[in-house]
Amino acid sequence: MEWYCLHTKPRKELSVEQYCREVLSIETYYPQLKRQKIIRRVKRWVTGPLFPRYFFCRVNLGEHYRAVRYAPEVLDLVTFGDRPTVVDEAIITQLKSWAGDAVDVLTVTPGFRPGDHVEITEGPLRGLEAVFQQDLNGHDRVAILLSTLAHPTRVIVNRSALSLVG
Repeated sequence: MEWYCLHTKPRKELSVEQYCREVLSIETYYPQLKRQKIIRRVKRWVTGPLFPRYFFCRVNLGEHYRAVRYAPEVLDLVTFGDRPTVVDEAIITQLKSWAGDAVDVLTVTPGFRPGDHVEITEGPLRGLEAVFQQDLNGHDRVAILLSTLAHPTRVIVNRSALSLVG
């Protein structure tokens, strides 16, 4: 049995995860992020998916491919080419071990240039290295290139969660 990533319809991650866990009896992992957000001029703590529209499931594709692939609100398994991509067990283990620290705190940290090697210093991806890509307009969010699956993936994180790798 291997870990795979499921792509769901918008805002359906939780219902699909519950369906897979309760109806299909499949082991799932749905990492969430707790962060402060300003809602109607009031700071509030909100919890949402760490990876919007995605969650992980551990499944034997030979037995459960059709049940998982065609579950309600599922768009597809994440693939590279024509084959579903296996998510490394170490990534799931790291995410689970960091889940209690998943709070984004906005702090501006200037000084990153495209191509800089950075390390994620807080949150569920802490300890992973990436390449800084760009600032995003009007936010404390930045784009980095993270190599976790078979190919580099663009990830959006808080600038305050990065440090320059010396």
